Amino acid sequence: MPDTIPQAGELAAASLFRRHRAPAAPPPAWNAVLETMLAHRSVRHFLPRALPGSTLETLVAAAQSASSSSNLQLWSVVAVREKARKARLARLAGQQDFIDQAPLLLVWLADLHRLEAFAAAAGQPVTGTQYTEEFIVGIVDAALAAQNALVAAESLGLGGVYIGAMRNHPEQVAAELGLPPRVFAVFGMAIGWPDPAAGSDVKPRLPVDVVLHREQFQGAADPAALAAYNETLRGFQQEQAMRPTDWTAQCIERVKDEAALRGRERMRESLATLGFPLR
Repeated sequence: MPDTIPQAGELAAASLFRRHRAPAAPPPAWNAVLETMLAHRSVRHFLPRALPGSTLETLVAAAQSASSSSNLQLWSVVAVREKARKARLARLAGQQDFIDQAPLLLVWLADLHRLEAFAAAAGQPVTGTQYTEEFIVGIVDAALAAQNALVAAESLGLGGVYIGAMRNHPEQVAAELGLPPRVFAVFGMAIGWPDPAAGSDVKPRLPVDVVLHREQFQGAADPAALAAYNETLRGFQQEQAMRPTDWTAQCIERVKDEAALRGRERMRESLATLGFPLR
């Protein structure tokens, strides 16, 4: 078990305050795991520095330590280091240059192919994997594994960022990575040494009471709480020399119409092409 730090009130309070920009109840104890998790920030600027040997394998071992539904382990990951391949994937993901800059790109996959392959080899083909439920299991398994890997990376002093834009062109990404049918790239993750010259602070999240419902769902968020969060995030944006925009407005803009989905509006068609009938 991680060593707890009793009476680490100031350290805990500072970490919790950074996450919400508001005072929080002190935790019963504190430790390095909580400190790492609460200090998370997305890193999009990396130093031109290679990762130490076996870092990749360590991150994957951490990923494999995440929970898996029924221990099916319906996920895989492709590690991309080749510069030309990263550049091509960066173009497919909206020309995000940090993908090419990072020493390591991990593409996390919902992988139903592996189970189906060994079942067929055993003369016991399965059809349950053709249903939406098992596709969801693969997505969840991949997400849990990836989050474990990112926390592990951050505990080693590395930084990273998720890349949802890896879903902008699913068929092309599958072709670039040589994915067989029934394997889907859920998202990417750039990993590397954060560039201190481009440091950023911890981005405030919604107040706990907005996302925490006790016993039963309590209904839509309090408008006053959302307004207060808009103000908090605007303050953060100004500190970081970002264009101040209300969080609620950003959310609406991101999903306001088909064009806002940036190619992902055809996801069902893409999934069918990649071998997912989703009954």
